[in-house]
Amino acid sequence: MCAKVKYGIWNVNEPEVSAVNALVRSGYAPLAAMVLACRGIRDGAQAKQYLDCDTALLDPFLMTDMDLAAGRVGLALSQGEKMAVFGDYDVDGITATCLLTDFLRRHGADCVSYIPGRLEEGYGLNPIAIQQLHSEGVKLIITVDCGITAASEAELCRELGIDLVITDHHECKDILPRAVAVVDPHRPDGGYPHKNLSGVGVAFKLAAALCGDQLEVLEQYTDMVCLGTVADVMPLQGENRVFVSKGLQSLAHTKRPGIAALMAECGCAPETVSASSIGFMLAPRINAAGRMGQIDLAIALFLTDDPLRAQEVARQLCELNRQRQAVESEIYRQAVSMLPAGQAPEAIVLADESWHQGVVGIVASRIAEEYACPAFLICLDGEHGKASSRSHGGFNLFSSLTALSPLLESYGGHELAAGFTINRANIPEFRRRICALAAGYYSDDTPRTSLDVDCAIPAELLTLHNVESLAVLEPCGNGCPKPVLMMKNLAIERITMVGGGRHMRLRLRSGRHTVNAIYFSATPQSVSIQPGDAVDIAFTPQINEFRGERAVQMNVLDIRPSCSAECSPEASGYRALLDNRLTADIAAALLPERTTLAMVWRYLAADPSETIQESPICLCRKIVRWTGKPLSLGQLMTCLDIFRDVGLLDIQKLHNHLTIHLTPGKEKADLTKSQTMQRLLRAKES
Repeated sequence: MCAKVKYGIWNVNEPEVSAVNALVRSGYAPLAAMVLACRGIRDGAQAKQYLDCDTALLDPFLMTDMDLAAGRVGLALSQGEKMAVFGDYDVDGITATCLLTDFLRRHGADCVSYIPGRLEEGYGLNPIAIQQLHSEGVKLIITVDCGITAASEAELCRELGIDLVITDHHECKDILPRAVAVVDPHRPDGGYPHKNLSGVGVAFKLAAALCGDQLEVLEQYTDMVCLGTVADVMPLQGENRVFVSKGLQSLAHTKRPGIAALMAECGCAPETVSASSIGFMLAPRINAAGRMGQIDLAIALFLTDDPLRAQEVARQLCELNRQRQAVESEIYRQAVSMLPAGQAPEAIVLADESWHQGVVGIVASRIAEEYACPAFLICLDGEHGKASSRSHGGFNLFSSLTALSPLLESYGGHELAAGFTINRANIPEFRRRICALAAGYYSDDTPRTSLDVDCAIPAELLTLHNVESLAVLEPCGNGCPKPVLMMKNLAIERITMVGGGRHMRLRLRSGRHTVNAIYFSATPQSVSIQPGDAVDIAFTPQINEFRGERAVQMNVLDIRPSCSAECSPEASGYRALLDNRLTADIAAALLPERTTLAMVWRYLAADPSETIQESPICLCRKIVRWTGKPLSLGQLMTCLDIFRDVGLLDIQKLHNHLTIHLTPGKEKADLTKSQTMQRLLRAKES
């Protein structure tokens, strides 16, 4: 049975008692105090700074070239020159485009907006768009959420007599484009303290610089800045925290017909709108316009003043999102079928002629998470391909693409998500070299998926008052995540399937305390549990309201077998064995004792199923729970290899899971004849 343990490692923090006590004295409830203490907050003053949603906004002119940008745009305003705001087709780029376009028009500008067609033109400033804007009489192009790598396009603008102002927030290359101004908080010569602004955040700063009253501009456009900041997963710290906090308040009473219509169409209640509902409900529908080649719908959503038009646009965006989901499912199915059998690659690089360029990024993200490695999906068109890539486990995509840039025609993005174009002939070499880079990054067989848990708590702390007190952490998101808690050794009393059998409701007990839990997209079979099991639960706490009754509920993030002895995810010694880097000390530590081999074999032989499918760390935990004896992941993998060598079993290692078949009728063998055992013995004696 294949246990769906999502995270190989749970990184559980321990709060300092003195910090918890200091925070409680400052007025924080015990559970909130524990979470804050586990995040390094030691007292009330630090907590106020960490949670502050009213910090003063920084002067836009602290940003390098902002004076040049504001000066050139101001000149165009005063002289009536035709301008174009050039953006990107994701939520951040769309909101940035609409914010600056609307601001300039309200100040009398002759201004058009231009977002390139994702399928026809691809990402960023391009010659097709520049030539078209030139033919329309545009004298100034202002980029938002793009342009930082547009060196050749900047030269074309100069040749045509178009001035170019670049505002962006992506990583810079060594050479900046030659433009009137290049405004990007990531500029190496920049002095702006807050590096993690979104594209719409930088566009807001330009509008504020032009207006001279930053708070006035924020009040008018805080909803757009909030949407782009959350959708682009910017850290909710510093200015971003102000943007999102005030933006959520604005969205709760939005005056924009398009946003109100979209919230109504997708069932997002204004009074409860949050960063989570933006990420899971609003952003995908806005993004669908760009992904499915109808970007004008997204622009109309923000700029229309007509309620009837707004309702129609919202309806169409929701329909586009349903179409996007269907296309995504088909691409995912095809991509998974193309994965190599056997040992998983260190990075996944797949290509196909039929894939939809607007959707492959979502599929790449899903594959990267599911198979715990970077994923690169390439849409082929003749001899060229356009790729979307997503990282996993901190692997830096932008620096990796920079290292492999001789193989690429162009590239851009940041460390977690990036895109590039490549000649079809270069794909095999790119695959080989990116896998080599990933292999060097992932230095051992320790699970690559990890979950950061704020703290383990006893059952008595999970009260209504304590869970309600966690609202002090809002808005939650990247940089200030929702609290993740853990409870150990819970007994499963009852399992009930809900949502048409797609989700699982659990009744759990810890001593005299009981608590309900919901685990979405999981079944008893997929997570290999049954009533009576003792489990550890990682979860976010929430209040469930039903028929006027309010009760605490766990929203389960992961579930694993409880262990009565140590179960270490350490596997660096096993990686040394695989890579022929054994030393005498490593071999001595890795060489399993006969009792360990017997313990692992008895567990495997006792399993009634013909095939055992498990994540390695989950299998390790189950053996420890079953035997009450300590075991590390490296020792387990070594034992399995020894059994395989002598024909006791067959094992396949595919991405996150092992598939183990015991050899029928063969229960004994001379383990000393195992090649793995002999290598360890030789290395130990050397």
